[in-house]
Amino acid sequence: MPNPFDWSFATYYLISEWIVRLIMVPIVVQRRPATPAMAWLMVIFFQPWIGLAFYLLIGENRLPRRRIREHALVSPKIRALSAIGAQQRHVVHPAVSPEQAPLVALAERLGEMPILGGNQVELLTQTDAMVERLIADIDNAWHHVHLMFYIYADDATGQRVTGALARAAKRGVKCRVLVDAVGSRLLFKKLAPQMREQGIEIHPMLPVGLVRMWFARIDLRNHRKLAVIDGHIAYTGSQNIVNANYGHKDLEWHDMMLRGRGPIVLQLQQVFLEDWYSEAGQLLDDPHFFPTPEVCGEVAAQTLPSGPNFPTENYQRLVVTALYTAQRHVIITSPYLVPDDALLQALECAVLRGVKVELIVPQRCDQILVAAASRAYYERFLRLGALVHLHTDGLLHAKTMTVDDALALVGSGNFDIRSFYLNFELNMLGYGAEVTAALRFAQRLYLQQSVPLELEAWIKRSRLRRLADNCAKLLSPLL
Repeated sequence: MPNPFDWSFATYYLISEWIVRLIMVPIVVQRRPATPAMAWLMVIFFQPWIGLAFYLLIGENRLPRRRIREHALVSPKIRALSAIGAQQRHVVHPAVSPEQAPLVALAERLGEMPILGGNQVELLTQTDAMVERLIADIDNAWHHVHLMFYIYADDATGQRVTGALARAAKRGVKCRVLVDAVGSRLLFKKLAPQMREQGIEIHPMLPVGLVRMWFARIDLRNHRKLAVIDGHIAYTGSQNIVNANYGHKDLEWHDMMLRGRGPIVLQLQQVFLEDWYSEAGQLLDDPHFFPTPEVCGEVAAQTLPSGPNFPTENYQRLVVTALYTAQRHVIITSPYLVPDDALLQALECAVLRGVKVELIVPQRCDQILVAAASRAYYERFLRLGALVHLHTDGLLHAKTMTVDDALALVGSGNFDIRSFYLNFELNMLGYGAEVTAALRFAQRLYLQQSVPLELEAWIKRSRLRRLADNCAKLLSPLL
């Protein structure tokens, strides 16, 4: 009599696939929002074991509980140090227009940082010019230099900045550097050991390893770009410490950095010290890190950090809310534009209210899959009534947004699902006509280097191209 359990390997494998499918349905549905849950279930049902492996690696937006708990404990301590230097009546919570007040309150509630007045900000759009300014500021440092970047390359730019840090360290300036373990992985082969020998303290952020894989999603990255010199000068924005033609000899990156002075530097210092504590385990509480700020301008600004250590998606909530406040004109620049449902709806509602919405994206992109997913949305944008411009001069990497004459946003966050839900990002908000006009001037220069995308021409592209873009779009919640 044949044994009913004497099945072939294929039968056992088929049964195991259905076990994976059935087990993963309640797990994915319970732990993920509806749209990414459907995307994950599609992958798991199509290839159960491969889908399960990818879900275990990158399926959940989670950090080790220890890291979240320690952030909750140390953040108030550093925030208290930061607040001491900014407690001046005309600095904290300066007056803003009634239209801006709800957005200011939301940003403070999300990022736990108030709006601060008395700042001077300068927008830097040329990679080499920004590097020159940063090196000059490092050469003038007397107490400390704090750098945090996603990419710190062992190339001509990275070596020049390292040279400035080495000179500072030789003068007795304490130099601390945080770099993302994935974005700057090549740095640790040669240049990082040299930096340590020169007295520069350097740590990788979110290191990847088999141990970490079981406690946290390994593709959660620290995408922030930040430099703080002596607590008086700070840089933030989209530029990394890398040559402008990074990865492409014929494609120059166009970034935007903000150089700030005034009380806002204390907030940026706070962001660095919190990340330093998370990676190095050191609570830096020297009062010199938070000197009494110099009131040196009239710009009201606010820092908005975001990432998995916050209870909600700070950056996404702020962008969507800002679009709902728009009355006349919105311009967005982003190398990667992969919207979630909330952003799509906010853009549509803005256009329906009569707001002029302009989106500036690169004609060429360095990420093939993300670029394809972005292109899949262009027809939707155009049919909504938004204006889409393709930037043709290199790779537009600046992440910016202006709303009317009221709000200017510059930072590290793309307008995509990864920046909204996964990465640690850092964005700066500037309020008022002066700073908004300055950013819009730079955005108009990008427009001059762009060509408008016409709906009739776009829908005539080949069926194969449309199919490839739409397939990438299906994976957009996972990118």
